[in-house]
Amino acid sequence: MKHFKLLTMLLLAVLLTSATNRKTTTIFIIGDSTAANKDISGGKKERGWGMALQCYFDPEYIVVDNHAVNGRSSLSFFNEGRWQKVLDKMQPGDYVIIQFGHNDEKPKADRHTDPGSTFDYMLARYVRETREHGGIPVLMNCVVRRNFAKVAPKNDDDEALRQTTFKDAQGLVEGDSLVDTHGLYRVAPRDVASRMNCLFVDANQITHDLEQGLGTEASKKLHMWFLPGEEPSVPNGRQDNTHYNIYGAHQVARLLADALCEQIPLLSRYRTNDDPCRMATE
Repeated sequence: MKHFKLLTMLLLAVLLTSATNRKTTTIFIIGDSTAANKDISGGKKERGWGMALQCYFDPEYIVVDNHAVNGRSSLSFFNEGRWQKVLDKMQPGDYVIIQFGHNDEKPKADRHTDPGSTFDYMLARYVRETREHGGIPVLMNCVVRRNFAKVAPKNDDDEALRQTTFKDAQGLVEGDSLVDTHGLYRVAPRDVASRMNCLFVDANQITHDLEQGLGTEASKKLHMWFLPGEEPSVPNGRQDNTHYNIYGAHQVARLLADALCEQIPLLSRYRTNDDPCRMATE
């Protein structure tokens, strides 16, 4: 027993020494298309907020490793083995931002979860396994869709929005107030965070305030919303209220970086001005 305790103490000492000697800390992101890395070839303008987050932290000390993928839910991300790849890279002291919901809502069995049961279970599993690997979990709820319509359009697949053109959404009547499309999927991450004493960032409220503050017309500038002929990469135009363009991804990333610094004051030391980075990524 004494030998076991000694070995345990030595192992902890090695881990602590390793964490102390590391110059950088990693912020992993797991989630869906609203955060994911995108194909930027040919001047494509779609961006996930996770692509822009590095611009708000000094890369000498904070490295953002974005594993979010288009179309994934908390269930499919795990079942495809993507979570294991994060665990394999994680080191003690690293952070993991966990943000799902957009695709958990969808009816397909390989993606669907239910808030209050299977969705909560998957979020809790990510939190628990992050801690088991020495990481620090940060739960975020899903960002809002830009929905000013009094009756939200039927949307079984956000990914299909990339195949739409401007004319496909003509005739939609919009009001002045942003209307929620996520229901209990925006509540569940907060509940899980409360039960598990986990850090929580209310990305839904943050992006709601951003979109509502801009209003019906100006909020379009955050998204892949282009008139025909306005943007060469989408010559037929597009009305996509889910996915961000370059400007929108940076606006959201900046606000989420501020929220992370509020929750984790240590990160404030490494908060940077985004301007040079933004110019490089555009």
